[in-house]
Amino acid sequence: MLNVPPQAFPAPGSQQRVAASGRAKVPLKPGRSLMDWIRLTKSGKDLTGLKGRLVEVTEDELAKHNKKEDCWICIRGFVYNVTPYMEYHPGGEDELMKAAGTDGTDLFDQVHRWVNYESMLKECLVGRMAVKPIAAPKEISSTLSEEKKQLNGMLSEKGVLGASTKDVMLSYDWFQTDSLITIVIYTKQKDLNAELVIVDCQDKRLRGEIIIDDHSYLVEVDLYHAVQEDLAVNITEKVGKVEIILKKNDNIHWKMLGQPLENHNTFIKRTDRGQFYRKCKLVSKTEVTHDTKLFCLMLPKSTHLHVPTGQHVYLKQIIAGTEVVKPYTPVLPFLPLDFKEPSCHDGAHIYLMIKIYSCGPFTQALEHLQVGDYISVSNPEGNFKKSQVQTSEDLFLLAAGTGFTPMVKLLDFALTEVSCLRTVKLIFFNKTEDDILWRNQLEQLALKDKRFEVKFILSQPTKDWMGKEGKISSSLLSEFVKRSSKYSKVLICICGPTPFTEQGVQYLKDLGYSQEEIHAFTA
Repeated sequence: MLNVPPQAFPAPGSQQRVAASGRAKVPLKPGRSLMDWIRLTKSGKDLTGLKGRLVEVTEDELAKHNKKEDCWICIRGFVYNVTPYMEYHPGGEDELMKAAGTDGTDLFDQVHRWVNYESMLKECLVGRMAVKPIAAPKEISSTLSEEKKQLNGMLSEKGVLGASTKDVMLSYDWFQTDSLITIVIYTKQKDLNAELVIVDCQDKRLRGEIIIDDHSYLVEVDLYHAVQEDLAVNITEKVGKVEIILKKNDNIHWKMLGQPLENHNTFIKRTDRGQFYRKCKLVSKTEVTHDTKLFCLMLPKSTHLHVPTGQHVYLKQIIAGTEVVKPYTPVLPFLPLDFKEPSCHDGAHIYLMIKIYSCGPFTQALEHLQVGDYISVSNPEGNFKKSQVQTSEDLFLLAAGTGFTPMVKLLDFALTEVSCLRTVKLIFFNKTEDDILWRNQLEQLALKDKRFEVKFILSQPTKDWMGKEGKISSSLLSEFVKRSSKYSKVLICICGPTPFTEQGVQYLKDLGYSQEEIHAFTA
């Protein structure tokens, strides 16, 4: 994910097929940075206008507060007076006004789902929405009575899985030996792989999540007894079976697996699940360029997590007492130059290439982390599908600055595992030569693999620069982005600052490329 200057709110981390839904930033007035907002929230000033009272808000009352000078917004049942935040919002006042006087949850989820609004806007809380009582459907009572049945001390697999399970049947069971506890999840998904299984065990709390398209199934239990730190996950891909193997601390017989937690045995949309974080240790921090570093984070032994190609994670830090979250796309520790076999990494580390901004509180906090310190890392998110590459003959990667990060794993996957690709071309935009990330590695890769070509384009080159000069434009793209044959299948991936991405997508469409041939990683 692109590193944007965090002078204000963290950038949204969602990914879209095209950049139309990307949020352009507007210049903020002096004194309207993220740190300025945090200082204001801690100043004791009454930001709600209610003198500390919390009120119940009806739909009619909410609708009255729909002006820039009086703007209330509802997010997940809580109402916030965002009027004082208007000038601090990097997306501009107009973006906030889209939800003025209404329930803005859906709009928020499209752009900011990962942002901890409860922390950022806690001093703007007006109160809860008034909820009209709704009679429960009759069938729920019978379902709940069924759910109370016990299976080895756990909820029955016939428990409530959610409304979207017509075609997806999932269940779980568990068994034990003298030294092991094994939880088995049956998904019946034939394309299940390690990237779709996320397991964490923290302080006796076991959490196993299975990703199925845009939904997920969750097993979440407070274990009956303590277990050892390391765990094992076995996946039988042909039948979609997942085994989570835990080592007992003591070789005693468990009467039950444990106490099910609130979201246990549920199958719901991932966007409704909420983010889960685990603390990862900083193992190393190495220089890539004058302002960009490669951070190596080690996952806990009790975590099974593989970040899929084209997806990002969120880092969470406490800055001046406020939780701040920002998205980053993991890269590889280096560009493999021998693509005879798929890159195989231990799965225990996450590598992040991060640009450090002198005025950015988030990246400055990262810069001050010492080896051995911990930082919270989320589950992966993103809508990029490898199948988009697997059906292509020509792959073009348009990257500006740290918009290069999603392209790293994409390059590795394309050159290793996609035999139908004829050409893979990276067009890499930067200001100066000193800003080019992994230049030597990219040039070596171009020499090693005849399918791969890289073009460096600088907007502020020195007089010694012998390469291409300029910024993204229709004429430049028409020169470098060309099908290998008249009807060849093309995929064009683009990532960079919002204006770069939006302009690039429009230029590509003007050149005749369809929306299905373009994937924009929006920042």
